[in-house]
Amino acid sequence: MKAIDPMLMEFEQESATTRRLLERVPTEKLGWRPHPKARSLGELANHIASSQKRVAAAIQTTPYDLGSGGDGSVPANAADIVTTFDSNVADAKGMLAGMSDADLMSVWEGQVGGHTVFSAPKIGVIRAILLNHTYHHRGQLSTYLRQLDVTLPSVYGPTADENPFM
Repeated sequence: MKAIDPMLMEFEQESATTRRLLERVPTEKLGWRPHPKARSLGELANHIASSQKRVAAAIQTTPYDLGSGGDGSVPANAADIVTTFDSNVADAKGMLAGMSDADLMSVWEGQVGGHTVFSAPKIGVIRAILLNHTYHHRGQLSTYLRQLDVTLPSVYGPTADENPFM
């Protein structure tokens, strides 16, 4: 078994959970934001959808310019966000599956203006940014949806919307 295999299994399982949340995003609320300094619902959902491939591609290049991220755009409808997510998850899985154990243990550097601001073995970047960072934003998305009174799907067990005893 390659070192990436358990992470790919987790990525696949957690991506299914993330997709269930993205499917609940209402198109008519894409511009809504809980606070003036917060991302809009559409920006947050699109960030989650697009970061899968972007992070997997970024770790293929070192040093990587951290200023070359997404443009913050939002698709016209929520269905396009789910389509983007599905495509990017598939692309990310393909890129990650092709990595050797030696490559996973090699050091990756993220730079801003030619200065290294983040350095870690690639396998650690996958854990911290591709996986944990996505879970963080998924938690944000669930709080956005709750504030909009959208019925939440199960994440790690039944939600109050699915279990009448909660």
